[in-house]
Amino acid sequence: MKRRMLFSAAIPLVFGTRRSVAQPAARKVRIGFLGSSADPVTLRAQVEPFRQGLGELGWTEGQNLAPIEFRWSEGRYERFPALLDELLRLDLELLVTAGPRPAMLAKEATKTLPIVAIAVDDPVEMGLAASIARPGGNITGISAAFSGLLSKRLQLLKDIVPAARRFAIVFNPASAPPKSLAEAVPRWEAGLGVAVSLAEVRGPDDFDAAFAALVKERVNGVVFVADAMIWVQRAKLGDLCLKHRLPSVWGGGAYLDAGGLASYQGDWPSLFRRGAALVDKILRGTKPGEIAFEQGTKLELVVNLKGARVLGITIPKSVLLSADEVLE
Repeated sequence: MKRRMLFSAAIPLVFGTRRSVAQPAARKVRIGFLGSSADPVTLRAQVEPFRQGLGELGWTEGQNLAPIEFRWSEGRYERFPALLDELLRLDLELLVTAGPRPAMLAKEATKTLPIVAIAVDDPVEMGLAASIARPGGNITGISAAFSGLLSKRLQLLKDIVPAARRFAIVFNPASAPPKSLAEAVPRWEAGLGVAVSLAEVRGPDDFDAAFAALVKERVNGVVFVADAMIWVQRAKLGDLCLKHRLPSVWGGGAYLDAGGLASYQGDWPSLFRRGAALVDKILRGTKPGEIAFEQGTKLELVVNLKGARVLGITIPKSVLLSADEVLE
């Protein structure tokens, strides 16, 4: 991290007169932020808590912090490299990334600029850190990858549809490694007593064919892996779930507006508020490689009763009692 200290000195004039010498204004800290979507839900879940966390720690835009430089891909992964390049040309003190893909690209792009990676998966498995306790490079952050989260979503779907014989996991291979998912399938099948299929979707052009295949396989419900593209296209995906009468479990309560049945995911506002604390540590002199990667501590279950009624499904009382929020 670059630090600049500005000094000024009073210079005596040869004729003995004294004039006040203007003190140069201190340079405001400049932070970049690379994320997926600038829609209102994302702003409330990411940007607002991040700014709030910074403010609570004494960092205010317009005072000691320059306006944060935001760049958004709007769910298009191919835009990330150019947006990242823009940010790296701005002489930043620190870069914040939101989600796995931006963090991986930033890791490859710079080995010196401090990076706080928020809402990533396992940072060691991704190659972002040598270890959780001592990342060792220029990256630290906070993971949203609660242990066995996909397994928990599948179990939730089984609790809601106990007679199900086959589920599918819908994911974008650009952000979720197919190999890791495939390796976990036998474990999920053994634990749940159902068959589990994997359905790759890279964009809207893949949706109809993927869902046609799921119907042909007689899938009884789907679980979505949270992803920038899936978030932007959630309305289309939700419509397809309703069209084919497929109960669905998603990675965030905001997805359920599109017709999803339930969500099981980490508390995103708390992740980004905590991310601000990691930024503060770095700006005050701690090297990112010496700051342990953290993991979110809270999972939220949201149930959509309106979606259940459309599908003709009765949500078990045990699930409703466990829910953090029930959408009527």
